[in-house]
Amino acid sequence: MERRGGRRTQAERDAITVEIGYALCSAAFAAAVLFGAVAGPAYVFGLPDGARGALVATGAMVAAVVFIARVVHVLIRFGRSTRLGRTGNGG
Repeated sequence: MERRGGRRTQAERDAITVEIGYALCSAAFAAAVLFGAVAGPAYVFGLPDGARGALVATGAMVAAVVFIARVVHVLIRFGRSTRLGRTGNGG
């Protein structure tokens, strides 16, 4: 997507916008699922406050790390595919 003139076409700008949206949505979904998997049992099984706090804190930390890792992974993959001339639609 980088051009010598530094200007991007509208299609390139739209592709970047869509990819950022996809990265954020998929990262939010993955983080929510992992948070629920880690912190959920604390509420389902009625664990004591100390254990519940530890699981919720661990779940939040894991969710934050997964969110950031997913966004970075998707955007790096998109950048590599555009430099190689692939458009993501089988091309």
